[in-house]
Amino acid sequence: MNLSLRGPALVDDAVLPDVLVRAVGERIVAVTPIEPGTEPPREALGAERVSGTMLPAYVDLHCHGGGGSAFTDLDDEAAASAARHHHEHGSTSLLASLVTMAPRDLERGVAMLAELCDDGLVDGIHLEGPWLAEARCGAHDPALLRDPTLAEVERLLSLGRGHVRQVTLAPERDHGLDLVNWLTSAGVHAAIGHTTASFGQVEQAVAAGADLATHLFNGMDPWHHREPGAAPALMRSAARGHVTVELIADGAHLSDDTVRTVLDLVGADHVAFVSDAMAAAGVGDGAYVLGGLPVVVDRGVARLRSDPDGTTPGSIAGGTSHVGDIVARAFGTGIPLAYAVRPGTRTPARALGLADRGALAVGSRADLVVVDDAARPTRVLRRGAWLG
Repeated sequence: MNLSLRGPALVDDAVLPDVLVRAVGERIVAVTPIEPGTEPPREALGAERVSGTMLPAYVDLHCHGGGGSAFTDLDDEAAASAARHHHEHGSTSLLASLVTMAPRDLERGVAMLAELCDDGLVDGIHLEGPWLAEARCGAHDPALLRDPTLAEVERLLSLGRGHVRQVTLAPERDHGLDLVNWLTSAGVHAAIGHTTASFGQVEQAVAAGADLATHLFNGMDPWHHREPGAAPALMRSAARGHVTVELIADGAHLSDDTVRTVLDLVGADHVAFVSDAMAAAGVGDGAYVLGGLPVVVDRGVARLRSDPDGTTPGSIAGGTSHVGDIVARAFGTGIPLAYAVRPGTRTPARALGLADRGALAVGSRADLVVVDDAARPTRVLRRGAWLG
């Protein structure tokens, strides 16, 4: 299928007023800026005029579900539905994230998601747990948290058949640094999160190869000026180019001021906007389940039920937004569009080694999002075909 689109587009960190984007099959074959007052190239004749601005499609490193379904449902159709939901909202590339589970359930989930990866619906598997800290477990069942063993890690990687791309871990656990080494030796990204690690323990983990931070600030000790913990250590490592930090910049997990501050201190090349979305994304308030734990979504915020009758909310239990919503929110706070888009596109694509994603460029996969004046997605192109 051949496709020619013409309109404003984000190219090389600049929004240009008139650009011709041509795709053949699943690949972009030309990105041609058209100068005002000049003769457009012959290829522009008959091109579809786009109403809005063309951006590279989003890449989500951390996503548990959406549209009423979740990867943790351990159901093929539910997992596929969740992936397609995020595709339709602009995240045409994503990792399918699993939460802490009993060993056999985790094995089932990894084997199931490997099939989804083979089908091209998701771009890898993210294990968030079970090797996390009880004191910062968030929406993970503390009874299922455990120390890593090489046997369990090797079993899960084998079931994943090369599709396990990222593992969130607490490096202070027994064999936590060994886990970083096991993962990085296997080509898997080690992400520090849900942790009580000290500043020094984080630096040790980064030196061992950890290169991601799972939802910075959330699931970590607060930044104390005399006892700095994981958050400042990860920001320092990111500023030095060693780590990419995830931010759930949805206004519930982090304030807009915190997001702007991290972007200013670390730079957009080392920040990845993630949804951390659970099943309620795109659905609305109500009762849900995440990894076997009951969750209540109220006014767009998901929290665990912490008492028997469910009237007292507990920890935040994932997000209810899409990366496209987060980029639009960042843009709405005054961040320039090109800078707001980069943490949702190029930075996560580079972090995962997806060289053909995250930019409108020749050779890239034909994935793009058309956004309105508020940076809200209105149309999505994936693999050269319009969705929806």
